[in-house]
Amino acid sequence: MQLLPAAFLLLLLICAADAHNITKILAKHPEFSTFNHYLSLTHLAPEINRRETITVLAVDNAGMSELLSKHLTIYALKNVLSLHILLDYFGAKKLHQITNGTALSATMYQATGSAPGTAGFVNITDLKGGKVGFGAEDSGTLDASFVKSVQEIPYNISIIHISKILTSPEAEAPTPAPNEMNLTALMSKQGCKVFADLLTASGSLKTFEDNLDGGLTVFCPGDDATKKFMPKYKNLTAEGKASLLLFHGVPVYQSIAMLKSNNGVMNTLATDGVKKFDFTVQNNGEEVTLQTKIVTAKITGTVVDEEPLAVYTLDKVLEPKELFKKVETPAPAPAPEKPSPAPKGKKLSPPAPEGPDLAPSDDQKAADDDSGSVRFNGGWAMVVGLGVMLLI
Repeated sequence: MQLLPAAFLLLLLICAADAHNITKILAKHPEFSTFNHYLSLTHLAPEINRRETITVLAVDNAGMSELLSKHLTIYALKNVLSLHILLDYFGAKKLHQITNGTALSATMYQATGSAPGTAGFVNITDLKGGKVGFGAEDSGTLDASFVKSVQEIPYNISIIHISKILTSPEAEAPTPAPNEMNLTALMSKQGCKVFADLLTASGSLKTFEDNLDGGLTVFCPGDDATKKFMPKYKNLTAEGKASLLLFHGVPVYQSIAMLKSNNGVMNTLATDGVKKFDFTVQNNGEEVTLQTKIVTAKITGTVVDEEPLAVYTLDKVLEPKELFKKVETPAPAPAPEKPSPAPKGKKLSPPAPEGPDLAPSDDQKAADDDSGSVRFNGGWAMVVGLGVMLLI
């Protein structure tokens, strides 16, 4: 009988995990087959499934035909569909309870870092007569309206049918394929010019480019961080410089959503057999850090996140333990010992005078007398037991 609650809980977890699968959910609704197909083709489906809180604005096959007639590249098409994935939960009930009647919601397009300004936000407005309008913020219009709720798992995933595709000049703009992008130009434009110049000068750039087609993630330190690190960099051998630069590349594509959901050790382009050259990914909420044995660097921004290429900015240069020794923090000096307190009822003798000017002359040296007095530096002291009473 004790096993029943545990088994029931396990069943609930399995069902919950299975429910949050956008491909399986939409497969039950043939009118969204084209939308579902392109979510998989653009690799957005796995991104949706990794999110704990998400709203998908689904468009039927007729609406998708209108989008496909524009003959966008697959990368521009991904940007448009990313605009239909809201990073918040909006069920049918919540749509009619929006504070002040209007809300701006960030989308997965905004999360890629490719959307300039507010282009990656969607305007949701509760209109009169029970209607709700949707529009890309950069279009300035409410292109689509709420049709119905397809499926809702409260505060987890909501799939809403909207009347048509949201239009966005920025999302629809021609987007080059990642392998056609100029890596150093991308990094230089986003504040990583010093690091990009090092890649070019050292010849390490070719290794990065050779890995592009198969998937590549680059972590580029900002200019201020790289300039601060330059004295250390100049002291490295040519081989060491190459290893350090390759340490900032990972030979697989890692979206920001993947990095936020996966903790653990990650190999780099510098990893070679016994030469581990790896670091640990650690996330805390929305913050992602990369930890070596020497430093901890934080991801501060996204330059590009389009499979198979992802480029992120860092606040520090990654220092591999294979090239740098960990600086041990010196142990604090022990605190000076306090003098032991005098025994109860006793008085401590004053410290002996120091310095040549205070040394007693021969005729000032102490001499005993019958009363037990001792002459002391021009005065008399009465010895009483172990204590001393000074008579000046």
